[in-house]
Amino acid sequence: MDKTVFEKLKRFNLTMGVLHLLQGCLLLLLSNDFALPVTRSYLAADYTVGATGGMPVLITVTSTLFEVWIGPLVALFLFISATAHILISTVLYKKYVAGLKRGQNRYRWYEYALSSSLMIVVISMLVGISDAGTLMLVFFLNMMMILFGLIMETMNEKRKKPDWSPFWFGCIAGFIPWVVIFIWLFGAGGSGGGPPDFVYYIFLSMALFFNSFAVNMWLQYKKKGKWAEYLYGEKMYIVLSLVAKSLLAWQVFIGTLRPT
Repeated sequence: MDKTVFEKLKRFNLTMGVLHLLQGCLLLLLSNDFALPVTRSYLAADYTVGATGGMPVLITVTSTLFEVWIGPLVALFLFISATAHILISTVLYKKYVAGLKRGQNRYRWYEYALSSSLMIVVISMLVGISDAGTLMLVFFLNMMMILFGLIMETMNEKRKKPDWSPFWFGCIAGFIPWVVIFIWLFGAGGSGGGPPDFVYYIFLSMALFFNSFAVNMWLQYKKKGKWAEYLYGEKMYIVLSLVAKSLLAWQVFIGTLRPT
Protein backbone atom coordinates (compact mmCIF):
# COMPACT_ATOMS: atom_id res chain seq x y z
CA MET A 1 0.00 0.00 0.00
CA ASP A 2 1.09 3.57 -0.69
CA LYS A 3 2.88 5.10 2.30
CA THR A 4 1.01 8.39 1.83
CA VAL A 5 -2.28 6.58 2.48
CA PHE A 6 -1.10 5.65 5.97
CA GLU A 7 0.27 9.14 6.56
CA LYS A 8 -3.15 10.59 5.75
CA LEU A 9 -4.74 8.07 8.10
CA LYS A 10 -2.23 9.10 10.78
CA ARG A 11 -3.26 12.75 10.48
CA PHE A 12 -6.92 11.73 10.41
CA ASN A 13 -6.52 9.79 13.67
CA LEU A 14 -4.69 12.68 15.30
CA THR A 15 -7.46 15.08 14.29
CA MET A 16 -10.11 12.72 15.67
CA GLY A 17 -8.15 12.42 18.90
CA VAL A 18 -8.04 16.19 19.32
CA LEU A 19 -11.78 16.48 18.60
CA HIS A 20 -12.60 13.84 21.22
CA LEU A 21 -10.27 15.51 23.71
CA LEU A 22 -11.76 18.98 23.22
CA GLN A 23 -15.30 17.66 23.62
CA GLY A 24 -14.37 15.83 26.82
CA CYS A 25 -12.81 18.97 28.28
CA LEU A 26 -15.84 21.07 27.32
CA LEU A 27 -18.21 18.62 28.98
CA LEU A 28 -16.20 18.67 32.18
CA LEU A 29 -16.14 22.48 32.20
CA LEU A 30 -19.79 23.03 31.27
CA SER A 31 -21.63 20.18 32.97
CA ASN A 32 -23.57 20.48 36.20
CA ASP A 33 -23.37 17.97 39.05
CA PHE A 34 -26.26 15.76 37.87
CA ALA A 35 -25.82 12.27 39.33
CA LEU A 36 -27.65 8.95 39.23
CA PRO A 37 -27.64 6.20 41.87
CA VAL A 38 -26.13 2.74 41.69
CA THR A 39 -28.15 0.40 43.89
CA ARG A 40 -28.31 -3.14 45.16
CA SER A 41 -31.40 -5.20 45.96
CA TYR A 42 -31.80 -8.26 48.16
CA LEU A 43 -34.50 -10.29 49.89
CA ALA A 44 -35.10 -9.79 53.60
CA ALA A 45 -37.52 -11.23 56.14
CA ASP A 46 -40.18 -8.81 57.36
CA TYR A 47 -42.05 -9.81 60.51
CA THR A 48 -44.34 -6.78 60.50
CA VAL A 49 -45.94 -6.63 57.05
CA GLY A 50 -48.56 -9.31 56.52
CA ALA A 51 -46.91 -11.68 58.96
CA THR A 52 -49.24 -14.33 60.36
CA GLY A 53 -48.51 -16.87 63.03
CA GLY A 54 -44.99 -15.50 63.46
CA MET A 55 -44.09 -16.40 59.87
CA PRO A 56 -42.04 -13.72 58.11
CA VAL A 57 -42.82 -12.27 54.72
CA LEU A 58 -40.02 -11.95 52.19
CA ILE A 59 -39.65 -8.42 50.84
CA THR A 60 -37.22 -6.82 48.41
CA VAL A 61 -34.95 -4.23 49.98
CA THR A 62 -33.15 -1.71 47.76
CA SER A 63 -30.34 0.49 48.97
CA THR A 64 -28.08 3.01 47.23
CA LEU A 65 -24.42 2.02 47.08
CA PHE A 66 -23.18 5.32 45.63
CA GLU A 67 -24.03 7.97 43.07
CA VAL A 68 -22.27 8.54 39.75
CA TRP A 69 -21.77 12.00 38.28
CA ILE A 70 -22.91 11.65 34.69
CA GLY A 71 -20.81 14.54 33.32
CA PRO A 72 -17.42 12.97 34.17
CA LEU A 73 -18.67 9.54 33.06
CA VAL A 74 -19.59 10.92 29.64
CA ALA A 75 -16.29 12.80 29.42
CA LEU A 76 -14.44 9.58 30.29
CA PHE A 77 -15.48 7.68 27.17
CA LEU A 78 -14.47 10.70 25.09
CA PHE A 79 -11.07 10.80 26.82
CA ILE A 80 -10.58 7.05 26.23
CA SER A 81 -11.18 7.55 22.51
CA ALA A 82 -8.92 10.61 22.43
CA THR A 83 -6.11 8.65 24.09
CA ALA A 84 -6.42 5.74 21.64
CA HIS A 85 -6.42 7.98 18.55
CA ILE A 86 -3.45 10.01 19.76
CA LEU A 87 -1.44 6.92 20.70
CA ILE A 88 -1.91 5.13 17.37
CA SER A 89 -0.96 8.29 15.49
CA THR A 90 2.23 8.74 17.55
CA VAL A 91 4.03 6.14 19.67
CA LEU A 92 1.98 3.16 18.41
CA TYR A 93 1.88 4.27 14.78
CA LYS A 94 4.26 1.62 13.38
CA LYS A 95 2.39 -1.22 15.11
CA TYR A 96 -0.90 0.30 13.98
CA VAL A 97 0.22 0.30 10.33
CA ALA A 98 1.61 -3.24 10.60
CA GLY A 99 -1.77 -4.41 11.88
CA LEU A 100 -3.71 -2.60 9.15
CA LYS A 101 -1.59 -4.34 6.50
CA ARG A 102 -2.79 -7.65 7.96
CA GLY A 103 -6.42 -6.47 8.04
CA GLN A 104 -6.44 -5.86 11.81
CA ASN A 105 -6.62 -3.02 14.30
CA ARG A 106 -6.34 -4.43 17.80
CA TYR A 107 -6.21 -0.97 19.34
CA ARG A 108 -9.64 -0.14 17.94
CA TRP A 109 -11.20 -3.10 19.69
CA TYR A 110 -9.41 -2.44 22.99
CA GLU A 111 -10.66 1.15 22.95
CA TYR A 112 -14.22 0.20 21.99
CA ALA A 113 -14.28 -2.48 24.69
CA LEU A 114 -13.98 0.30 27.27
CA SER A 115 -15.55 3.35 25.63
CA SER A 116 -18.65 1.78 24.07
CA SER A 117 -19.28 -0.27 27.22
CA LEU A 118 -19.26 2.94 29.27
CA MET A 119 -21.62 4.47 26.71
CA ILE A 120 -24.16 1.71 27.10
CA VAL A 121 -23.93 1.98 30.90
CA VAL A 122 -24.77 5.69 30.61
CA ILE A 123 -27.75 4.87 28.38
CA SER A 124 -28.88 2.17 30.84
CA MET A 125 -28.74 4.54 33.78
CA LEU A 126 -30.69 7.20 31.90
CA VAL A 127 -33.60 4.80 31.29
CA GLY A 128 -33.71 4.00 35.01
CA ILE A 129 -31.49 0.93 35.41
CA SER A 130 -29.60 1.42 38.66
CA ASP A 131 -28.93 -2.12 39.94
CA ALA A 132 -25.17 -2.66 40.21
CA GLY A 133 -25.36 -6.25 38.99
CA THR A 134 -27.45 -5.36 35.94
CA LEU A 135 -25.10 -2.51 35.02
CA MET A 136 -22.09 -4.83 35.32
CA LEU A 137 -23.75 -7.41 33.08
CA VAL A 138 -24.62 -4.74 30.50
CA PHE A 139 -21.02 -3.46 30.56
CA PHE A 140 -19.37 -6.86 30.17
CA LEU A 141 -21.82 -8.24 27.61
CA ASN A 142 -21.07 -5.21 25.46
CA MET A 143 -17.35 -5.75 26.07
CA MET A 144 -17.67 -9.36 24.92
CA MET A 145 -19.41 -8.17 21.75
CA ILE A 146 -16.44 -5.93 21.00
CA LEU A 147 -13.88 -8.63 21.74
CA PHE A 148 -15.67 -10.96 19.34
CA GLY A 149 -14.95 -8.26 16.75
CA LEU A 150 -11.26 -8.56 17.61
CA ILE A 151 -11.45 -12.35 17.26
CA MET A 152 -13.21 -11.93 13.90
CA GLU A 153 -10.24 -9.97 12.57
CA THR A 154 -7.45 -12.11 14.04
CA MET A 155 -9.11 -15.43 13.18
CA ASN A 156 -9.72 -14.49 9.56
CA GLU A 157 -6.32 -12.94 8.81
CA LYS A 158 -5.24 -15.56 6.26
CA ARG A 159 -8.61 -17.03 5.30
CA LYS A 160 -9.93 -16.58 1.78
CA LYS A 161 -13.43 -17.40 3.00
CA PRO A 162 -14.16 -15.79 6.39
CA ASP A 163 -15.43 -17.72 9.38
CA TRP A 164 -18.47 -15.71 10.51
CA SER A 165 -18.99 -17.39 13.89
CA PRO A 166 -17.31 -14.60 15.95
CA PHE A 167 -19.45 -12.03 14.12
CA TRP A 168 -22.71 -13.79 14.97
CA PHE A 169 -21.67 -14.57 18.55
CA GLY A 170 -20.82 -10.87 18.95
CA CYS A 171 -24.20 -9.86 17.57
CA ILE A 172 -25.94 -12.07 20.13
CA ALA A 173 -23.87 -10.69 23.03
CA GLY A 174 -24.43 -7.10 21.90
CA PHE A 175 -28.16 -7.56 21.31
CA ILE A 176 -29.06 -8.56 24.88
CA PRO A 177 -28.19 -5.23 26.61
CA TRP A 178 -30.44 -3.41 24.13
CA VAL A 179 -33.30 -5.80 24.93
CA VAL A 180 -32.86 -5.02 28.63
CA ILE A 181 -32.78 -1.26 27.95
CA PHE A 182 -35.85 -1.57 25.71
CA ILE A 183 -37.81 -3.34 28.45
CA TRP A 184 -36.93 -0.66 31.01
CA LEU A 185 -37.56 2.25 28.66
CA PHE A 186 -40.80 1.28 26.99
CA GLY A 187 -42.14 -0.62 29.98
CA ALA A 188 -41.95 2.57 32.03
CA GLY A 189 -43.48 4.64 29.25
CA GLY A 190 -46.34 2.21 28.85
CA SER A 191 -47.38 2.65 32.48
CA GLY A 192 -47.91 6.37 32.05
CA GLY A 193 -44.51 7.40 33.36
CA GLY A 194 -41.08 6.95 31.92
CA PRO A 195 -38.09 9.17 31.26
CA PRO A 196 -38.18 12.47 29.31
CA ASP A 197 -38.35 12.51 25.52
CA PHE A 198 -34.61 13.05 24.99
CA VAL A 199 -33.91 9.60 26.47
CA TYR A 200 -36.05 7.99 23.76
CA TYR A 201 -34.06 9.91 21.13
CA ILE A 202 -30.83 8.67 22.71
CA PHE A 203 -32.08 5.08 22.65
CA LEU A 204 -33.11 5.21 18.99
CA SER A 205 -30.02 7.06 17.74
CA MET A 206 -27.54 4.96 19.69
CA ALA A 207 -29.23 1.68 18.76
CA LEU A 208 -28.85 2.75 15.13
CA PHE A 209 -25.18 3.71 15.48
CA PHE A 210 -24.19 0.63 17.51
CA ASN A 211 -25.69 -1.55 14.76
CA SER A 212 -23.90 0.45 12.07
CA PHE A 213 -20.54 -0.87 13.34
CA ALA A 214 -21.71 -4.43 12.67
CA VAL A 215 -22.90 -3.37 9.21
CA ASN A 216 -19.49 -1.83 8.54
CA MET A 217 -17.75 -5.09 9.45
CA TRP A 218 -20.20 -7.10 7.34
CA LEU A 219 -19.48 -4.88 4.33
CA GLN A 220 -15.73 -5.24 4.92
CA TYR A 221 -15.76 -9.02 4.93
CA LYS A 222 -18.24 -9.23 2.08
CA LYS A 223 -15.95 -6.81 0.19
CA LYS A 224 -18.86 -4.70 -1.00
CA GLY A 225 -17.92 -1.68 -3.13
CA LYS A 226 -15.42 0.63 -1.43
CA TRP A 227 -15.32 -1.75 1.57
CA ALA A 228 -13.29 -4.19 -0.53
CA GLU A 229 -10.34 -2.06 0.62
CA TYR A 230 -9.80 -2.68 4.37
CA LEU A 231 -8.66 0.90 5.00
CA TYR A 232 -11.99 2.28 3.81
CA GLY A 233 -13.72 0.28 6.52
CA GLU A 234 -11.13 1.55 9.01
CA LYS A 235 -11.97 5.15 8.13
CA MET A 236 -15.67 4.40 8.50
CA TYR A 237 -15.06 2.96 11.99
CA ILE A 238 -13.31 6.20 12.95
CA VAL A 239 -16.10 8.39 11.59
CA LEU A 240 -18.86 6.29 13.16
CA SER A 241 -17.05 6.34 16.49
CA LEU A 242 -16.73 10.12 16.52
CA VAL A 243 -20.33 10.72 15.48
CA ALA A 244 -21.80 8.17 17.93
CA LYS A 245 -19.81 9.42 20.92
CA SER A 246 -20.39 13.08 20.09
CA LEU A 247 -24.11 12.56 19.55
CA LEU A 248 -24.54 10.70 22.83
CA ALA A 249 -22.41 13.19 24.77
CA TRP A 250 -24.27 16.28 23.60
CA GLN A 251 -27.72 14.69 23.82
CA VAL A 252 -26.97 13.87 27.46
CA PHE A 253 -25.61 17.38 28.00
CA ILE A 254 -28.70 19.05 26.55
CA GLY A 255 -31.02 16.73 28.45
CA THR A 256 -29.45 16.70 31.89
CA LEU A 257 -26.05 18.37 32.18
CA ARG A 258 -26.70 21.98 31.17
CA PRO A 259 -26.02 24.46 33.96
CA THR A 260 -29.26 25.60 35.59
